Amino acid sequence: MFKSKKLLAFLLVFVLAASVIFAGCQSTKDNGSTTTSSNSSNSNKSTDTSKKIKIGFSLPTMREERYQKDKAAFEEEAKKLGAEVLTQGANNDENLQNSQVENLITQGIDVLVLDPQNAESAATLVDKAHQAGIKVISYDRLILNSDPDVYISFDNEKVGELQGEYLTKLVPKGNYFVFAGAPTDNNATLFKQGAMKYIQPLADKGDIKIVFDQAIKDWDPNEALKLAENALTANKNKVDAILAPNDGTAGGIIQALAEQKLDGKVPVTGQDAELAAAKRIIAGTQSMTIFKDVRVLAKNAADIAVQLAQGKEVKDLAQVDKTVNNKKIDVPSLLLTPVVITKDNIDKELVDSGWFKKSDLYGN
Repeated sequence: MFKSKKLLAFLLVFVLAASVIFAGCQSTKDNGSTTTSSNSSNSNKSTDTSKKIKIGFSLPTMREERYQKDKAAFEEEAKKLGAEVLTQGANNDENLQNSQVENLITQGIDVLVLDPQNAESAATLVDKAHQAGIKVISYDRLILNSDPDVYISFDNEKVGELQGEYLTKLVPKGNYFVFAGAPTDNNATLFKQGAMKYIQPLADKGDIKIVFDQAIKDWDPNEALKLAENALTANKNKVDAILAPNDGTAGGIIQALAEQKLDGKVPVTGQDAELAAAKRIIAGTQSMTIFKDVRVLAKNAADIAVQLAQGKEVKDLAQVDKTVNNKKIDVPSLLLTPVVITKDNIDKELVDSGWFKKSDLYGN
């Protein structure tokens, strides 16, 4: 009996010890899982506050040389700052841009940097982004009748002023062709508005006669070519100066002039400092362009996008020191300064700055 009790006691101790050991092992496994889950949870929490920032970058087109530079500079700067960029180009198609932006929103971007194809209708994209808790930067072109968080661009009215001032100094009297950019682009309105500050007073005096005045759909160089051909025919080639809104359209217009052996004889403006335009300036068929260093524009936009994603208030952004009214609100803005490029300063501004290599302009 004593032996039985002793055996029973031994068995109870053994079972109890085994239970404790097993429970301890199980506890270690659970704790390990909890720690992992906690680490995972902590990691997820950390990801919520310090996750890789995702930026949607929506451009109206990738066809133009300048937008390729925007893309490269923006992505490079964002990468340096540890952000991921999803870039879309809309081929100058408003509906395509709308669907692209909606897709970016569903991909969980933190900030939308939007250069609108249509400045008016893009307001709905701003609303959709804000409804999803996404900050919006209006890039290069101002989105109208909306409430973007920040607008970053060049002083676009100043761009037009520089074009108009240059042209009227060079040709203060004579027949003018006045071309404007896409009617859907608010920048086109500002460019023309700025240029007409110089052209219109001379037209009012009768010194300048505006014999052709037309907007170019979608900034299309082929459309510019056709319009210029029609204008030359209608005016029997009697033109003394041409306001071209950008380098792409200037190329089409100069092609029309060349068909009439007038290239190099009629001053033509431009903007964007594209390589083809720079070569035309050197050759003497285009008079000037406006240099808007989009590397600086894109760098600032990427920097501001990251700061907004990190929760910084717009009022605390050091670069944003102006406002521009978009018909609804005064949008906090950063406006950069454009520069006139002619044959006289093309090397200094475009080669020395690294925009182009000298061999790009002059060959080997």
